[in-house]
Amino acid sequence: MQILYLESVDSTQKYLKELIKEGKVSSPYAVVADSQTAGVGSRENSWIGVKDNLFLSFSIALQQLPQDLKLESASIYFSYVLKETLEEFGSKVWLKWPNDFYIKDRKIGGMITNIVEESILCGVGLNIAEAPESFEKLDVDLKREELIERYFTNLEKKSSWKQVFSKYKLEFYRNQNFYTHGKNLRISLEGASLESDGSVVVNGERIYSLR
Repeated sequence: MQILYLESVDSTQKYLKELIKEGKVSSPYAVVADSQTAGVGSRENSWIGVKDNLFLSFSIALQQLPQDLKLESASIYFSYVLKETLEEFGSKVWLKWPNDFYIKDRKIGGMITNIVEESILCGVGLNIAEAPESFEKLDVDLKREELIERYFTNLEKKSSWKQVFSKYKLEFYRNQNFYTHGKNLRISLEGASLESDGSVVVNGERIYSLR
């Protein structure tokens, strides 16, 4: 994975997306910034950028993804591998469906995925140094570069979707007191069931992450 380090950028995801569209880089490729001024979160919300937190976007060619990974499950897949990577450093982080990182009941970051040309583009924001108001900071101290290197090493193992899903399903109960969003509505995950394709069923309705 070739990595471009920047001092500051509006959004690592927007920056990498343009590089790919203009044919200036090819996957796999990553962009990391010390600070981010206009980060993008889920549902086009902004992600507050505090200097020295993790601002990372990376792309992987679709043909290089695990064969059983469906694109609607991509956010869960890449988020869960990052969660496991953080656990290797001693963190108690958990993954709220489908792409938010939490310490206990407070959010510390998230991931979004998009398809750009023939690649999947993943954008990660994680409070590893400092947390904005109403958010939480990662519960362990680590070096950004070491985390990124370990994460990409774990991704290169190409765990199957089935392997990742089997572990995430055991932890899904943590979602019961939380909410997700769909069709511009806030939806309780109490009583929700996790399906094998990564979707959830709430009150008989199937909801996909679409992130």
